[in-house]
Amino acid sequence: MLHSDLDSQATDTRLATLVSQKCARVYNDRQANIRPEQGVRVTKKDIVRTISEEVDKLTQQQTKEVVQKTFDAIIDCLVRDGRIELRNFGVFEVKPRAARKARNPRTGEQVEVPRKHVVTFKPGKHMEARVRELDEAERRRLQESDDGENTEPPASTPPESSPPSSPQGRWDTDQN
Repeated sequence: MLHSDLDSQATDTRLATLVSQKCARVYNDRQANIRPEQGVRVTKKDIVRTISEEVDKLTQQQTKEVVQKTFDAIIDCLVRDGRIELRNFGVFEVKPRAARKARNPRTGEQVEVPRKHVVTFKPGKHMEARVRELDEAERRRLQESDDGENTEPPASTPPESSPPSSPQGRWDTDQN
């Protein structure tokens, strides 16, 4: 591997960490404005703002163009090749979905759904591991709450309604 490749990987890792930290701030700022079942919606504008703040040489407009070109390239590759692999992230793939019969939920009438192509995503190992941490954190939280019901609660119990400042396993949170 070339020295410049190593520098590039180190820079990418630092940038990813900084973007993650910034997105955590967006996450925390938006906690009051979300429905719990939907989670936080990080928009392209949030990503652009975050990257632009971290890369001093790029304006938000320049960053927006880079982010949009990246998304366009992903779409073009999917249309042209049907598959795109992003190491340490995941695989996007275009797959055909067979024609089927469905039911209209309002009327109960049977409807023919034609064959179509859909985009699927299979997360990479790193993403899977990070998301799995969510299950483990939730399991620990539930276990602690069950244990707390059986015994006397500690003197200084934090309120249940306030969300954690940075839940583990989320790509958009601060990992310390």
